[in-house]
Amino acid sequence: MHGMANYSLMANAVRMLAVDSVEKSKSGHPGAPMGMAEMGTVLWRDQMRHNPLNPNWLNRDRFVLSNGHASMLQYALLHLTGYDLGIDDLKNFRQFHSRTPGHPEYGYTKGVETTTGPLGQGITNAVGMALAEKLLAEEFNRDGYPIVDHHTYVFAGDGCLMEGISHEACALAGTWGLGKLIVFYDDNGISIDGEVEGWFNEDVRRRFESYNWHVISPVDGDSVDQLTKAIKKAKVVHNKPTLIICRTIIGKGSPNKAGKEECHGAPLGAAEAELVRKELKWSYAPFEIPAEVYADFDCKATGMRAENNWNQLFMEYQSRHPDLATELLRRYEHELPANWAQIVENGLHLANQKQETIASRKASQNSIEYFAEFLPEFIGGSADLTGSNLTKWSKAISLNEHNHFTGNYISYGVREFGMSAIMSGMYLHGGLRPFGGTFLMFSEYARNALRMASLMKIAPIFVYTHDSIGLGEDGPTHQPVEQLASLRVIPNMDVWRPCDTVETMAAWGSAISNTKTPSSLVFSRQNLKFMPRDHAQLMDIARGGYVLQDGGATPDYAIIATGSEVELATNVADKLRAQGKKIRVISMPSTNVFDRQDAAYRKQVLSGAKKMVAIEAGVADTWYKYVGTDGVIVAMNSFGESAPAGELFAHFGFTVDAILAKLVAE
Repeated sequence: MHGMANYSLMANAVRMLAVDSVEKSKSGHPGAPMGMAEMGTVLWRDQMRHNPLNPNWLNRDRFVLSNGHASMLQYALLHLTGYDLGIDDLKNFRQFHSRTPGHPEYGYTKGVETTTGPLGQGITNAVGMALAEKLLAEEFNRDGYPIVDHHTYVFAGDGCLMEGISHEACALAGTWGLGKLIVFYDDNGISIDGEVEGWFNEDVRRRFESYNWHVISPVDGDSVDQLTKAIKKAKVVHNKPTLIICRTIIGKGSPNKAGKEECHGAPLGAAEAELVRKELKWSYAPFEIPAEVYADFDCKATGMRAENNWNQLFMEYQSRHPDLATELLRRYEHELPANWAQIVENGLHLANQKQETIASRKASQNSIEYFAEFLPEFIGGSADLTGSNLTKWSKAISLNEHNHFTGNYISYGVREFGMSAIMSGMYLHGGLRPFGGTFLMFSEYARNALRMASLMKIAPIFVYTHDSIGLGEDGPTHQPVEQLASLRVIPNMDVWRPCDTVETMAAWGSAISNTKTPSSLVFSRQNLKFMPRDHAQLMDIARGGYVLQDGGATPDYAIIATGSEVELATNVADKLRAQGKKIRVISMPSTNVFDRQDAAYRKQVLSGAKKMVAIEAGVADTWYKYVGTDGVIVAMNSFGESAPAGELFAHFGFTVDAILAKLVAE
């Protein structure tokens, strides 16, 4: 601690910045920041190791505001401790293109580690960050050189703990013994509908103890002394994550609204804001902060000192372990190996030479096997479907396999949502490149995590197998129909559905190369026939769609297909050619990537045909933009059935004869 700070004045500065910003914008959530002001003050000023002058310092403690609606708490703390977030930014709270959006957004505000708002996601991202810290420490630290050594702190409220994803993530955090994860639970007993005891009355302490967490409870969330002791206590427990249960009063300081839901998600109103000033004996105008508060809060000098000490240590580490130091910095920057383009091209040629006819999930495993040699940052996993997803490669080591916490493969258990948000947390932390698998059908469970990764423009890789009615006997509960279309419409998400081993290798190459968007890679259960290609076609796969078989400038039909239906499209083409027709076959493994190509290329692939046809064993909706309203779409317009795959494809019209009949009828 630097000198005797006036904590009461500091916490009230946080409260008033929240009250004034929400008041000015006429929208927001003042209650939680007012109730959590002491928690934020103690943590950010005294206990958290961070450098406001370099928010991206590699070994900083991470902070996640899981109850993201309390964003003004984080913005007030960033401002007061010395980050590049001025008082004008706070006055601009919730306004267009401001650096203080309604919920904290990664990339908008320096010092915000992840985008939070949908409750439960933040705490789950934090589990991913803490896992990354533990794994990287295990991999890179050497005696006397704890290069990766920091905590992950979370603020979470009742809503986060109600969300199902918190159960998934916190159970895993306990299983993994993430001792440097410290979660503060803002236990104020109030949610939007009022007092939570009518719908949230579980024993949180016992719940978290059963997950193998260290729980500190009860802590008075207004007591600087109790909060300080609790954090120190949490830091000495190394084998378990810690939950600190802080009793707080929502809207503390508001004479008429404290402790009530009225202050949760609406401005207090001008009259009540004045009463808060009186209650707190705060004699300053809106957005006016006394100099002593700025002086007490300022973390720039302590932050610089902490980073300089670490830089000193890192320089020594660099001279002793030069290769490790270079590798660590490369990975934190999400930099790919120097000859990456060549590695991808060699992989394509390799797959092309082998000419294998295998399921694309198997081709995916072969691609992982190939790329893992060059990417030690790969960390794979599956939500209890490893043997089906084929996400594990020969040199993968399961987490904790040798009773020693290391490894690059994670069994997440049946937790698709948790897995997906933990992967985002690992990616955000830096140093690892996560991918994880489940059945395509169960992308539904993970949907919000996929959306958040896309929103943040980060690049975990989501692997989905069993991609259509082709999985057969498991029936419509497990057969994805609308999932491909729904993934394709998420902004910033690249969806790949390759038709053979070569396209699978290209999809993996593209997903790894792309560090600004997440990718969903979609694979078949059944065998897919190898398609011959020349060198130009090999290179064009990366453009998302290309001409696989040329039918000249004005073919009678141009048939677009993806995945398992590409072979069907070529068989239809053969039949039509035998009738003297000119046919172009277009393979389009990624509509998203294809749509980003220049107009000339797209025109070259799509234009000139008398009739456009699209074939895909999913819903038709996204195909109209390529074939037009007068084109022919062979697709699903219902859920599947339980039967062997061949019978289903015949029943739903995915046969050469059925398609030919449909073309004649048009």
